[in-house]
Amino acid sequence: MVDPAIGTARTLIGVGVGPGDPELVTRKAVAVFVRADVILVPSTEASGDDPGRAEQIVLAACPDAAGKLRRVPFSMAQRRGVGSKRRQSWRASAQAAVDAFQAGAATVAFATVGDPSVYSTFSYLAAEVQAVVPDVDVSVVPGITAMQALAAASLTPLVEGRESLTLVPATAGLDAVGAALDHSDTVVAYKGGRQLSDMLALIQGHGRDGVLGVNVGLPGQTITPLSEVTAESAPYFSTVLVAPRRTSTGGAL
Repeated sequence: MVDPAIGTARTLIGVGVGPGDPELVTRKAVAVFVRADVILVPSTEASGDDPGRAEQIVLAACPDAAGKLRRVPFSMAQRRGVGSKRRQSWRASAQAAVDAFQAGAATVAFATVGDPSVYSTFSYLAAEVQAVVPDVDVSVVPGITAMQALAAASLTPLVEGRESLTLVPATAGLDAVGAALDHSDTVVAYKGGRQLSDMLALIQGHGRDGVLGVNVGLPGQTITPLSEVTAESAPYFSTVLVAPRRTSTGGAL
């Protein structure tokens, strides 16, 4: 890594850009992009040489940011654990931020799909940067999450009254999804595309139903009742929302 003595007036900001619709990017996020000197955006195996989802959202919401964008590699090949590819991604992204500070940047933003505090890589990147630049100021601008966007698009309230909500990554295993179904009124599952068929069987086995959202917020979004899903798998950007049966207005109050 580089010499950490690069000054103290440096700010690293994790910016949530929502699930895909640029109109869901907050005014605060756009203000950060306007004043940032450098904006880091993830580049994955799936995006290749093309703009990734975060980059596309940033450009649509703030076209003037184009000259500030810097792509940083993020590997999506490893779904669990901390392997060499994942560590290399964190370090490469952190190095890009440190390099920007060394070159004179005062503010570096990292754009992340959804919210930087919800299953985001930003916390790992920030930790790597702080290990090299201990006095860098780190802040977060929240973004709309996929579960909020899916709830809105499907007209499904996430929770009412005394209902509980559990957000679980399917990569934690189907037992974790099953436990959530046992103990929560509303369950949202992320990252379940690869095991969609098994997850749907599990949900049905619990006597529950819901909706599957794919590419929510984008022109090609699909929202399908789980009872009508026939596909064996779904893309990475898929969300399953299982809500309780509500038979009366205000019944959960």
